[in-house]
Amino acid sequence: MTTPRTEHLVLPGVLTAGQAAATVAGILSVQREDGAIPWFRGHHLDPWDHAEAAMALDAAGEHEAAERAYLWLARHQNEDGSWYAAYADGDFAEVTDRGRETNFVAYIAVGVWHHYLSTGDDTFLERMWPAVYAAVEFVLRLQQPGGQIGWRRDDDGTDTADALLTGSSSIHHALRCALAIAEQREEAQPDWELAAGALRHAIRRHPERFLDKNRYSMDWYYPVLGGALTGAEAKARIEEDWDRFVVPGLGVRCVVPNPWVTGGESAELALALWAMGESDRALEILQSIQHLRDPESGLYWTGYVFEDDAIWPQELTTWTAGSLLLAVAALGGHEATCRVFGGEGLPLGLESDCCA
Repeated sequence: MTTPRTEHLVLPGVLTAGQAAATVAGILSVQREDGAIPWFRGHHLDPWDHAEAAMALDAAGEHEAAERAYLWLARHQNEDGSWYAAYADGDFAEVTDRGRETNFVAYIAVGVWHHYLSTGDDTFLERMWPAVYAAVEFVLRLQQPGGQIGWRRDDDGTDTADALLTGSSSIHHALRCALAIAEQREEAQPDWELAAGALRHAIRRHPERFLDKNRYSMDWYYPVLGGALTGAEAKARIEEDWDRFVVPGLGVRCVVPNPWVTGGESAELALALWAMGESDRALEILQSIQHLRDPESGLYWTGYVFEDDAIWPQELTTWTAGSLLLAVAALGGHEATCRVFGGEGLPLGLESDCCA
């Protein structure tokens, strides 16, 4: 294990250099020798959160560990380009949920592009391209005529046409990263451009095409975090429900009206705020969740029930720590993180009125 580079992970009221190093070490302590990063040892791995934790390792300069995480995905990809939704303790031979969720599958593109921007490693990009290509092709087979993405394929091959706004917004981000990878390789993917544009149009203009999950804070901010809403549209969306989801001094509710704030949602909102140019509010959100930090491990509790003054669930999750580190890295000016979540160099896709 190398010494993490934490100078851009120092943020007043959030992390000191020592605390940042401890958080990185906490994620590394959970990572298996084969590269898998479960939520915590003894819990499951899902491909989305696995990639999120790997991205945090790259933001800290732990490139070898991050690469091992992506190679785990490449080695264990299903023949149809997917991964299963859950693996017990990161053991690919012990699948606990054989569904294949489209936003989980697509997110490899975000992680791979982030790793490439962090390292400039062309050999890595060449090695991972087949996995990224197959993953995107799997996801787009579940795109609906209105542009939205069906959220899951069951183990018996049945596709779910219903779409989730959070998942589709994450896929929008992933498609843009996949297009950036293709562009870097000089392998044009016009079908992906059309798919990304149709998806963006659905997110921006057709909320009725998604299942109604507006009680969940992720459905509130993910169209902004995923880059589908920008500028005045993004600001209007965040302002509309700010008081509904943000609990001053404590963080962001996972779901209303439950008195439960969660670290992952709070850190992701901070990242969305940073992308909007609102770094001051992003910093306040990150400062407000430091009550979730476990000083012994450097990791963060998943959530806090403020009416009962209770940590719940009793989980120190790698993805919560990962999302916080990525938000801090963006605020600290880490180039790769800023480019991936700020949208610099990410193709928009070809939006049209074909799905209006």
